[in-house]
Amino acid sequence: MPTVQLKINAAASDDCLATLSTEFPDEEFKILASHTTADGLLGIVEVRMSDGDTLVRQFDESPEVRSSEVIHADERMVLIQYVIPIPDSYRVVRTSGVLVRFPVVMRDGWLFVERTASHERLAQYIDELKAVDMVYQILSLTQSYDPIELLTDRQQEFMTEAVARGYYDTHRRCTLTELAEAFAVTKSAASRILHRAEERIIKDALSDSMML
Repeated sequence: MPTVQLKINAAASDDCLATLSTEFPDEEFKILASHTTADGLLGIVEVRMSDGDTLVRQFDESPEVRSSEVIHADERMVLIQYVIPIPDSYRVVRTSGVLVRFPVVMRDGWLFVERTASHERLAQYIDELKAVDMVYQILSLTQSYDPIELLTDRQQEFMTEAVARGYYDTHRRCTLTELAEAFAVTKSAASRILHRAEERIIKDALSDSMML
């Protein structure tokens, strides 16, 4: 699956947390979690700074922050739980179906995010950003995949069960007959399914080296 890393100008939209972060341009806001509630977006942010009182006051005085609570504070860090209006950047994620990977870093109004999804979902995510006029930069785009994606659903099911039962252990804990019985198929049918799955994985693994 492809993974894209983006830099999004959240402060230019309706994200009041991003606006708050512009008051502390040298500090890193690390969003540890967030989810929607009846009151808005509930989140937890960690900011490592010596003057946490100033940040807390900014949260208290911001008219857009619906509520905030200091969870932890010391001479190096402050941890704040907050509720804010749901920003466009979060709506885009929900609409496109792309999962959020926490923590999410925010600096001086910019969100630095990493999204992993299918090509279709990532394309939809970018389209949604454009639809709400979010300013963004693509920092990197990489492609990775799980070998299991090469297999059919039936082959995945057999391989997963075979591994779980110990069929591929050095000292095999499950025989082919036992595996076939677990799926109510003949021994020869189980053998064919496993062989085709193994063939796909092995050929794909060796394809690059065979071309050298």
